[in-house]
Amino acid sequence: MPAPDPLPPDFWQPPLAELQARLGSPPEGLSEEEADNRRRTFGPNLLRPRAERTWVLQFLAHFRNPLVLVLLAASAIAGVLGDTKSFVVISVIVMMSVTLDFFQEFRASRAVEKLRHTVALRAAVIRGGQAREIPVSALVPGDVVTLAAGDLAPADGRVLDARDLFVNQALLTGESYPVEKRAQDVLPDADMTSATNALFLGTSVISGAGRMLIVRTGAATALGQIADTLTQRPQATAFERGTQAFGALILRLTVILVLTVLLINAAFHRPLFESFLFAVALAVGLTPELLPMVLSVTLSQGAMRLARRRVIVKRLSAVQELGGIDVLCTDKTGTLTEGHIRLERHVDALGRDSERVLELAYLNSQFETGIRSPLDEAILAHTHIDVGAWRKIDEVPFDFERRRVSVLLERGGARSLFVKGSPEDVLRLCTRYEDAEAQPSLDAAARERILALFAELSRDGFRVLGIAWRQVPPQQDHAVVTDESELVFCGFAAFLDPPKASAAPALAALAAGGVAVKIVSGDNELVARYICDKLGVPITGVLNGSDIQAMSDPALHAQVERVTLFCRVTPAQKTRI
Repeated sequence: MPAPDPLPPDFWQPPLAELQARLGSPPEGLSEEEADNRRRTFGPNLLRPRAERTWVLQFLAHFRNPLVLVLLAASAIAGVLGDTKSFVVISVIVMMSVTLDFFQEFRASRAVEKLRHTVALRAAVIRGGQAREIPVSALVPGDVVTLAAGDLAPADGRVLDARDLFVNQALLTGESYPVEKRAQDVLPDADMTSATNALFLGTSVISGAGRMLIVRTGAATALGQIADTLTQRPQATAFERGTQAFGALILRLTVILVLTVLLINAAFHRPLFESFLFAVALAVGLTPELLPMVLSVTLSQGAMRLARRRVIVKRLSAVQELGGIDVLCTDKTGTLTEGHIRLERHVDALGRDSERVLELAYLNSQFETGIRSPLDEAILAHTHIDVGAWRKIDEVPFDFERRRVSVLLERGGARSLFVKGSPEDVLRLCTRYEDAEAQPSLDAAARERILALFAELSRDGFRVLGIAWRQVPPQQDHAVVTDESELVFCGFAAFLDPPKASAAPALAALAAGGVAVKIVSGDNELVARYICDKLGVPITGVLNGSDIQAMSDPALHAQVERVTLFCRVTPAQKTRI
């Protein structure tokens, strides 16, 4: 089988059949022989790791600090001149300081490595027509992988088929709500955030099931490209630059003073050997032997305090950097918010809180068959309603054209159809609405008021479902799409990823400490504004990802000082900010 053609970065754009042909992926999956050939061509499905140095090189790297070099030079000179006490004291202090630095960072790196190895992922792949489990690292472009709730997407690829497949891709896009994935073509200008027919490495399946065609693996994935930017050698921190500059200053002063002493003694015709001994003694006396040790112990104490809060410090100098920040850029989803969807409001057609809306939404979600969506789970987790008196008769399942689901239930001999779905579609099927005990006609004015309420909830960042119902004849034992007519509109169920209880106090403490907070999110502006309002974060300016894309670095630099909210930004744009 020929090797796959080079694929465009936006692999979600070509028709699926064309993509399968270019990848040389048959319906029964790749053979083991072909998979081995492709693994040799494309490499293992692993993110490119940072080039790790041996522990010996890591240890020796700590001697590059000018301050340490000054002390080593002073120690060596003292040893040559027979000043054993100074030689031993300075050498021991330098070794203790360097060893403490090395041990702290080495232990942190081993802890990270241990965490990495505990997550040994496997994938269900179809090879030669047979389903089998293999390590994720063994996947290659052209493989067909099956996915179910709880799985992580093992690479970047296209959806082959899906059944109620909802994916959390907040890792890449910052989107709070799970995104539904379908095997269909997308608009020509669709980007990664709107590629509903594509799955990306690291995103997780919340519900449903499906199959995906692996297109990009390892470092070629979207997450791999982000990881590449993070594995580059980190720049020296301000603290490291400061200590290096101080060490270089001490070195220059020592050399200048030693030379000055030698010249003065030579001018007064003092003995050369005695003058040299005096200059060396001066050099040793000028070197701050305890400074590296004091710095290492102080930073290690900070690292240990952070470790007790379950924070791994890989570079000791980062402790000082953390304490010296004056601007904090933070993500929203999962950092300031809970990271999962909750039912926040249930209101009637006039915007009043309504237990009736909650009850009807609960009945619909409870008796709906198939795989529940995250919104259904949020409704059922919100409260518990006794449904023992209800009996299910039939159901009209959800589909993408109707964008709603209906269940036919019976209680006490009376039968009712309960409908839940897209607010516009549900409202379009209604002829009346509930107002306390009455059911007035849904005229144009009432319809306009309800749509305005829907728009207001959407502006506040809520994901909204419409709830409606109707009574049917007691003898009706089937439900069909045509039954979804002449409905009574009950109200809206509104969902949100709520702020963490600890977020507002943390942000207030940062503000009190003089730290400016900027929210950098991949989510939309409405949701981000709502969270900022809830947490008391002042919004002095807003930039969207599309605005940032069109800006040069100097133009962006001029804006980031003023702007406090960045929305719809990609991971690469977060790095620019």
